[in-house]
Amino acid sequence: MAVRQIVKIDDELCDGCGACVTPCAEGAITMVDGKAKVVNEALCDGAGFCLPVCPTGALSIETREAPVFDEEQAEALMHERGQVYITQRCFRCEIGEDEAPLVPVRHQGQSLWVCTRCLPALIHG
Repeated sequence: MAVRQIVKIDDELCDGCGACVTPCAEGAITMVDGKAKVVNEALCDGAGFCLPVCPTGALSIETREAPVFDEEQAEALMHERGQVYITQRCFRCEIGEDEAPLVPVRHQGQSLWVCTRCLPALIHG
């Protein structure tokens, strides 16, 4: 167990649309009895790609004690499902997520990734 960021789903706000399931590449979110549920906290990386697709705002990120993210299990499940993980890269300098922290941004109508070194130039011009 570790204190880390993890997705929280409000059952009362969840309308069961399932839009959050697909962005969760690790498979932590599944539909159970017509509602989205984090079925395996060790598969939730806390990145939050599921949050912006929720039409009711039922998803949020909370910092709390949870099982450590199991990257090996997540990759094994992705492999079983035939998914291929594509390393994200900064749209300005092309550095990969394994080399520098990346943050998601909206720029000129596109959803992109930018590294923390390029972010100030993007903000300040």
